[in-house]
Amino acid sequence: MQLVVARIGRAHGIKGEVTVEVRTDEPELRLGPGAVLATDPAATGPLTIETGRVHSGRLLLRFAGVRDRTGAEALRNTLLIADVDPEEQPEDADEYYDHQLMDLDVVLADGTEIGRITEISHLASQDLFIVEREDGSEVMIPFVEEIVTEIDLEKQRAVITPPPGLIDDRAEIASARDSEAAEDEA
Repeated sequence: MQLVVARIGRAHGIKGEVTVEVRTDEPELRLGPGAVLATDPAATGPLTIETGRVHSGRLLLRFAGVRDRTGAEALRNTLLIADVDPEEQPEDADEYYDHQLMDLDVVLADGTEIGRITEISHLASQDLFIVEREDGSEVMIPFVEEIVTEIDLEKQRAVITPPPGLIDDRAEIASARDSEAAEDEA
């Protein structure tokens, strides 16, 4: 099985180093010197990590064959993908691999169905579930403890308690506002 473990950022300096947005809980294992990683897009890889170091809180990597800033900049936004044992589980019980979360049903605490997770977007500040609703529309759910209160892999569902407006349709919100305005006028 393959997992995205990092995304290459901008070039750092003139000797081929790049910044890396780490997406693994084990960077020392998966992003160490000598690691060979597949890439997305596939045409840029595989890449072999030659050196790695931390500078100002950011991981910097240099890949074999990349010797200058131009080569490093060409790798920008490339995803680094590691092969892992399909039986491997994250060390922390509150952590999940993307493949474990894909296709989970998303429901409210009262059981109301919202949709199904079709994509997971990894942003700098947090991860987002992209949830497809029955009508084909999509809603983005921040994967934070305050909103996603339970992941039940056995029942294949994610339970959420969204704040007002997160999953409500604009039409429903407008209708509620119109109703409130009519009551205020009466």
